[in-house]
Amino acid sequence: MNVPTFQAGAARVDITPPLGTLINGDFITHYARFIHDPLYAKALVLQQGETTVALVIVDICAMPKDLLDKVKLDIHEQTGLLPQNILIASTHTHAAGSVASLLLGAADLPYRQKLPGLLVESVKAALQNRRLAKIGFGAVDVPEHVVCRRFFMKEGYQALNPVTGGLDGVKTNPFGDEQQIDRRVVPVDPEVGFLAVKGLDDQWISLLANYSLHYVGDWENGSITADYFGVFSEEIGRLLQAGSGFVGMMSNGTSGEANIWDFLDPDRYPTEQFAKSELIGKAIAGKVFSALQTVEWQTAPALSAQYAEVTAGVRKPSADELEAARKLVAETYYEAIQQVDMDVLRRIYAREQVLLNDYPDTIEFPVQAIQIGNGQIGALGGEFFAETGLRLKQSHSPYFTITMANGYVGYVPPAHEIERGGYETWRCRTSFLEPGAEETIRTKLADLLKTQAERPVYS
Repeated sequence: MNVPTFQAGAARVDITPPLGTLINGDFITHYARFIHDPLYAKALVLQQGETTVALVIVDICAMPKDLLDKVKLDIHEQTGLLPQNILIASTHTHAAGSVASLLLGAADLPYRQKLPGLLVESVKAALQNRRLAKIGFGAVDVPEHVVCRRFFMKEGYQALNPVTGGLDGVKTNPFGDEQQIDRRVVPVDPEVGFLAVKGLDDQWISLLANYSLHYVGDWENGSITADYFGVFSEEIGRLLQAGSGFVGMMSNGTSGEANIWDFLDPDRYPTEQFAKSELIGKAIAGKVFSALQTVEWQTAPALSAQYAEVTAGVRKPSADELEAARKLVAETYYEAIQQVDMDVLRRIYAREQVLLNDYPDTIEFPVQAIQIGNGQIGALGGEFFAETGLRLKQSHSPYFTITMANGYVGYVPPAHEIERGGYETWRCRTSFLEPGAEETIRTKLADLLKTQAERPVYS
């Protein structure tokens, strides 16, 4: 008779920033003026034999690799957990404290100093909560709440590119130009994948879900909120009638070109602040709750993690482009910018060219694969398009990709989407990898997943 050995533990730690903290995620800096709901670092720890894996989902827009590398080393020193077995990802809420400089949104240095210790604390607490457990993977389609935000426009429309001064072949988020839309560029990923975790006593420990919806953003600038990620996490716990120790988690999938600002049907959602994120988070939770009824539970799942870093080239401005950008930066008073129009975009992206020029010629990009029984989770350190996630799902199931994990380089579109242009491809510090980077990174992750899938999964 086999004695159960698989254990799991979960915990969450409040990381809500104080009022006055810088918020990034927009073209310009905002400051925290209202706290609508608390933000958390949520950790799920899984252990089978000598292998322990930690999954940490953080209510924040983006976290750079150097910060997370240091956090992982701190976790290792304090717990013995191997850094390559730790996945730390941002939900990508755009209403959280800032620890990274994005466009004109600055990092908040006091908050950046405070956050790492809280992430470490979440993992340590989850380790303390370990108990004998079982897991189950599942998935359910929720197509009604995710749409492509990139559009082919009608003939004659001019989609201006503030970096090159030329025209793009697509338009992202065509506010005010809805009548000029022809069609969406690509399909998105409608699936919510999830990992469910219970104790052997059938008491809930955690549920980690994954949806490829960018964020909702139905709040006033200056708000602190976990967006629909937080709504889902609370609602799934309520539906499950889980105890106080339950930790609900929603991670961001391959959502680089997906959101819920439906330009073809703008009146489909309520317009009050937080109403849309509330509706969407609860709707997703309801569908996941129904799908849980058919989950097959595994009491002795195999557990492994693989981590690699892929060398990727950096797109930099030419000498002429750099000279023109420097001239524009020299005549711009950035501290006076309050509203964003095309002239302001040109000035913002001129600054981006100057800053990007000082980047190294290549960067090391984090890729991670985790096997849990018959299911797998991939992790990528940037904003990837649905195409990337859908292609990975073709070969691996149950499977989902957590993005903005273990670092953040901004958008990593497929090469043909870079050719089309659009906001996600404009060369800057949030879209700077060479056109072939997506294929190289996706191929490496697929290789790691394939290697894992050939190993035993137990039962």
